[in-house]
Amino acid sequence: MKFLALATTALLSTSVAARSAIFGASVGGDITLKDTSFAVPGDNPLHHCEDPKDDILTLESVDLSPNPPKAGQTLSVSAKGILTSDIEDGAKIHLSVKYGLITIIRQTSDLCELVSKVDLECPLHKGKETNLNKDVELPKEIPPGKYTVEANVVDKDEKKITCLKATVEFKIGGKIVWHLE
Repeated sequence: MKFLALATTALLSTSVAARSAIFGASVGGDITLKDTSFAVPGDNPLHHCEDPKDDILTLESVDLSPNPPKAGQTLSVSAKGILTSDIEDGAKIHLSVKYGLITIIRQTSDLCELVSKVDLECPLHKGKETNLNKDVELPKEIPPGKYTVEANVVDKDEKKITCLKATVEFKIGGKIVWHLE
């Protein structure tokens, strides 16, 4: 039951922290989905980087509330899924955030350290459906522009647990466009 801390902690503890810049602008506008290939099930802008058929993590759903996220508000994330292998110490999250073409964040974090922030611990065991709920406070000020985030989560042997992406474009005047590529 401790699996989804990987994916959600992967996308939340690292990328939500990093994506605070992505999802925080004053949003009141239109959302345009451009491509839904490999879309993550649920009410979210996420999609897999590539076909997830061999991923260790099978995401059943990820829901964001509000969706789209709004600046200065609490983003609630609810996710569920199943691991097909145990995850042990040494698993990593490789996070990249771009503003337009400029990489503003590139970091690698220890997955087991991150899951401890949601009251889980490694090893994370395979086979049981896990539910994760996390609230994240989003900042009020976000510059307009196109942001792209990618979180690539791997086990200690560099085998892919999951890889998730989202691109969002904040426009002056509160409009936001999700790009799923």
